[in-house]
Amino acid sequence: MSKNAFDKIKAGLEDAIAFAQGEADSDRYKIHVPAEIDVCKIRKALGLTQAEFADRYGFSLARIRDWEQHRSHPDSAARAYLTVIAREHEAVDRALRAA
Repeated sequence: MSKNAFDKIKAGLEDAIAFAQGEADSDRYKIHVPAEIDVCKIRKALGLTQAEFADRYGFSLARIRDWEQHRSHPDSAARAYLTVIAREHEAVDRALRAA
């Protein structure tokens, strides 16, 4: 392996470590919003009924039903919000309670 290839791999690993530790320059990285999201799976993982999930996170019950029955799909902003709910629901709950 050439020194140049090694340097590139090393730099990539250093960037990955900085990103994982929250120390990376956020302007250099694009945030990924998933193209698809399983609303039913998220809701069930939280142990909530459709009505409870809708009330807690500010959705209409009809919207939750439509998403879960695949009559419609969340837009990119809703998918981003649902991703945060799925991964950090405690933080979302704290933020919404404080509002």
